[in-house]
This record gives sequence, structure tokens and C-alpha cells, in this order.
Amino acid sequence: MKFTAFTTAAVTALMLAIPGTSDARDLRIASGAPPPHPATSHLYNALAEYLPEESNGMLNAIQLGPEVVGLGGMKDGLQTGLVDIGNLLPLYFPAELPNFALAGELSLSAKDAHAMGAALTEYTVNCASCQEELKNFGIVFLGSGSSDPYMLLTKTPVKTAEDIKGLRLRSGGAPYSRWAEHFGAVPVSISVLDTFEAMSQGTIDGSMASIGDLLAFRLVELVKDVTAIPLGTYFSTSNFATAKPTWDDMSPEERLGLMKAANRANANFTQRWGYDFAVIARKAAEEAGIEFIDADPALIEGATKFAMGDRATAAEISKERFGMDDAEARVEEFMALVAKWEKISDEVNHDRDAMIDKMWEEIWSKVDPATYGM
Repeated sequence: MKFTAFTTAAVTALMLAIPGTSDARDLRIASGAPPPHPATSHLYNALAEYLPEESNGMLNAIQLGPEVVGLGGMKDGLQTGLVDIGNLLPLYFPAELPNFALAGELSLSAKDAHAMGAALTEYTVNCASCQEELKNFGIVFLGSGSSDPYMLLTKTPVKTAEDIKGLRLRSGGAPYSRWAEHFGAVPVSISVLDTFEAMSQGTIDGSMASIGDLLAFRLVELVKDVTAIPLGTYFSTSNFATAKPTWDDMSPEERLGLMKAANRANANFTQRWGYDFAVIARKAAEEAGIEFIDADPALIEGATKFAMGDRATAAEISKERFGMDDAEARVEEFMALVAKWEKISDEVNHDRDAMIDKMWEEIWSKVDPATYGM
């Protein structure tokens, strides 16, 4: 699946065709994802709904589709001014956003979607070096979200470690590549948007991914087997990366409204991607005849052990690649936040509305919109 960009004239025509309120600021927002994906259906559609409510009518949204700007082009869209708020995947730019890269290296340790989105949000908001690198990148951070625990989506059954050997598996990042190599598979680094084509052509045998990808990227037509193994979640996201010039031009009142809308939409997105969409996708998979396989206990134990040991690898990589001499301390700090938010998420039974309130109370209520991101 490949997306092409509109011409400047087409984009201009698109924006002019959408009415705005004369006394409200219209923000161009882009999820970069297809309509079925929660990043569009429950993240950016939600932001468009919540913005006028939370800003007392001061802010509206104009949505740009992935045919205008996709995930791969989000950085350019934000930095050129085409997009005011975009769904940025920081792991595309590890050298420029090393703190996100460090968090992403810890993906295999993730279990609870709401906890991971909240933990990375709190870490990033309060991390001075994180804020500095975001400023240099030209964006303001307004929260993260998380997928459900990743699984193996394959064309052949996987039950034991022996079944994994030799498989070509789509990898969404370095920790997944390390995991695949550890178990004798061949990791293939391609965009999630290209998974369907690669699997249909036989370039890959499967994917380490959210079960929601069965629907979001039509893999339900190709996958034959699904195996649940401790593979962590995908949470290294900047859901509402706001272009620095746009943020600088907003009043503190407008920024506060955007922060409130983003906080609501972030939890909405994680609820969908991390919990609800997985249930819907499983039902669709069962109806399509896809088999769900219980992994051998020895494979589960081996995968769990590898994930724990990979934390030290994540710290070492950050030291070597990004010069983070305090990488071990950062890993420890982040994992402490994960434990904090896992407890909170459990206490509220992973309830979206309760998480919205908790994240506002614990994180955003302590942020001064007049100075944040400046």
C-alpha cells in the first residue's frame, strides 16, 4: 500500500472547500493512517470532535488524509507548515529523538496499553533533555498511546521455538529484530503500510504486530495462524506532534484547550487500539478461519526471559549510539513509571474515562501552557 501526495494546488483546494468558523483558528491535522486504523478513527477523528469543545470554540480542525501526507512524510509535513498537528512515529528518527529511541528499545517489556501510553507521556513531559530534542526537531509533544500486546501473525503455524526458525518476519523496530534473530527468524524492516504487499508476494512469512493489523491493513486475507507470545506493545508514539511555529502562535488559552482535547483523544485511541480493536479483530479472524495457537510454555518462558534481559541491551545501545552515559538510570526511571501506571490502570480496570482523569491529574494539570514547549 503506497500513498502519493497531492499537489500544492490540490491541498489548497481541499482546505478552501472545508468551511471554518470565522472567529476560530483552523488547525490542519493529519493521522497519516488509513481510515480503519485507530489512529484515524479514534485518535484524529476524536481530536477534531474535542477541539471546539475543550477550547470554547477557539479551535477547529481540518483533517488531511494519508493521500496528502502519510506517516513517512509526517516530519516534512510538520516542518514545512503543511501540517499543524501530525501523528509522528519517533522511531523513524532515532538519531534526532534519542529519548524516544530509548523508550522504543524497551518495547518488549510492555504489557498494559494504557500504562505504556501514560508512562511515556509522563516521562517525556518532565524530561528536560526530551524537551530539548523535541524543540530542536521543531515540534511540541502532547502525548503518546499504545497498541495491544503484539502477536505473531503468520502463514504457517507457530507453537514452539523450532517453528520460528527461518521465518521471515516483518519487524517494526530494533527490539523486534533482536527478538526474531534470537529465535532464529529473519527480521525484515518494512513499513507497516507495505505488510500486505510483502506477505502476498511471499517476501515475508508473517508479522510481529498488533492483531488489529488484520483489519487495519487487510492481513485477515493472508494470515492463517496467530500465536500470542510476550512481544510487548508499540508505544513509542507522538500522537499529536504540534509544529513549533503553530504552538508559538497560540495563546495560553488555546494551548490549554488543545492539551485537554489531546489528553482525551490519547486515551480514546489507546482504548481502541490497545483493547477494543483487538477484540473486534479476533472475532473477524475467527470468522475468517484463522487459527489461534497456544504457544508452548517453553517458548513463552524463553520469550519472557529475553524481554527482561533486553532492557540491559537497550541501555547499552543508547550509550553507544547516542552517548547517553546515564542510560541505565533512564531505563530504571522509565520502568518505574511503567510500574506506577500499570498499578493505576489495574485499579481503574483499564477504563478510558478514568485514565483521562488520572493522566490529567498526574501529568497535564502540572504543566503551564504559557511556558510548556517554549
